[in-house]
Amino acid sequence: QVQLVESGGGSVQAGGSLRLSCAASGDTDSRLCMGWFRQAPGKEREAVARIMGDGSARYADSVKGRFTISRDNAKNTLFLQMSSLKPEDTAMYYCAAIEWFGLACPSEARMYNYWGQGTQVTVSS
Repeated sequence: QVQLVESGGGSVQAGGSLRLSCAASGDTDSRLCMGWFRQAPGKEREAVARIMGDGSARYADSVKGRFTISRDNAKNTLFLQMSSLKPEDTAMYYCAAIEWFGLACPSEARMYNYWGQGTQVTVSS
């Protein structure tokens, strides 16, 4: 079992920055694929970024060049540095994890079996 707790959400003006954190506890190790997902009202949950234990990361096209995902395996913490935020980035952001042995973390939310409670990010124009 893995428990995930997000923090760092808030309200910011367009062009601003936020840093999200996700503290993991339980059966954590570098085999965990970890990712950030987001869900806006009336929309499906979508992958924002995900990262393997070796640090290899993948991003949604909409956030490439603006968001950076990272993880500190020693501290069991996942981060998402968000810059140049846009109003369309407004959503509930979720941390997710799955024990994974594939080449790259999956992008489908249904593949992940551990989820945090979410943290709200609101970007105003």
